[in-house]
Amino acid sequence: MRRRQGLSARLKLTLSYAGFILLAGALLLAVVWGYVLRYLPDNDRGLLGINPNRSVVLHVFVPAAASALALLLVFGLAGGWFLAGRMLAPLTRITAAARTAARGSLSHRIAMEGRQDEFRELAEAFDTMLERLENHVAEEQRFAANASHELRTPLAISKALLDVARTDPMGDRRELVERLHTVNTRAIDLTEALLLLSRGDRKDFARESVDLSLLAEEAAETLLPLAEQRGITLDATGRPAQVSGSATLLLRVVTNLVQNAVVHNLPSGGTVTVHTGTRNGTSVLRVENTGDPLPPELVPTLTEPFRRGTERVRTDEHAGVGLGLALVASVVRAHDGTLGLAPRPSGGLVVTVRLPGTP
Repeated sequence: MRRRQGLSARLKLTLSYAGFILLAGALLLAVVWGYVLRYLPDNDRGLLGINPNRSVVLHVFVPAAASALALLLVFGLAGGWFLAGRMLAPLTRITAAARTAARGSLSHRIAMEGRQDEFRELAEAFDTMLERLENHVAEEQRFAANASHELRTPLAISKALLDVARTDPMGDRRELVERLHTVNTRAIDLTEALLLLSRGDRKDFARESVDLSLLAEEAAETLLPLAEQRGITLDATGRPAQVSGSATLLLRVVTNLVQNAVVHNLPSGGTVTVHTGTRNGTSVLRVENTGDPLPPELVPTLTEPFRRGTERVRTDEHAGVGLGLALVASVVRAHDGTLGLAPRPSGGLVVTVRLPGTP
């Protein structure tokens, strides 16, 4: 809504400064008149028989006082305009930066120098907001590009398979159907993971009392055949850990963590340990697995969408869609919890989920 143009802040401050100076001068003249001029007698002899008397002083004093007030007004306007400009200069820079950001340029920073004051605190807060907003927009753009690529891949594979089948009518139809089924299943898994990711970010789920130890047992039981197939020892231990949240989303968290621990493990003879418990009113889920050593600089990036890591890329049927840890981080964040990743010195990963506990 367009509003009516008003006085600028600089003009308002200038008028305020000038008005204050004019008022102070008028009060000073009133004090002089009240405590000095009133003691002058209004007769021809004046005070102690010496001229001037009150009439003469009043005749001389009033024009001089008016001139002084006029000079104070001019001085107040000029000085107020200058001081207001100096005071509002940082605000002008902040406004210019805000307009630059509104045009889509989020890389601009105010970077205000000088001593720490209210304007510099505002500028630093604005720079921090711009930095977080720029990172968020860049992350959203990367996510959209990666999601488009991941969704296009199964469609392109399906088109290629259908093109081959059309050019070779005598080909194996059963193999074609099986490969199309595999490709479509992967596309469906990716779409469901994207929907779960957006659902977790919105926090629009119903909360109920959930025991993480029961979810850990259920996930371990579900993935035990996969672990046995790969020669991985899967062990779930711990005590009850009650939290308030969505049982479906939290089960997906535990399942994703355990499945990642099984898949990204040693070729054989590896271990996966799932432990639950409570500590200082916080429910803790800990998933630890053996595996190849991970570079420390790689670990913080594993929660980014579609980021699998050079040492964690899989090409088999359990390759996943690259949203496992990203979905875990989103759901944990929606439950007001924290997710910690730490590489094991001997290889593998330790994932710790901390959620607010409930009695």
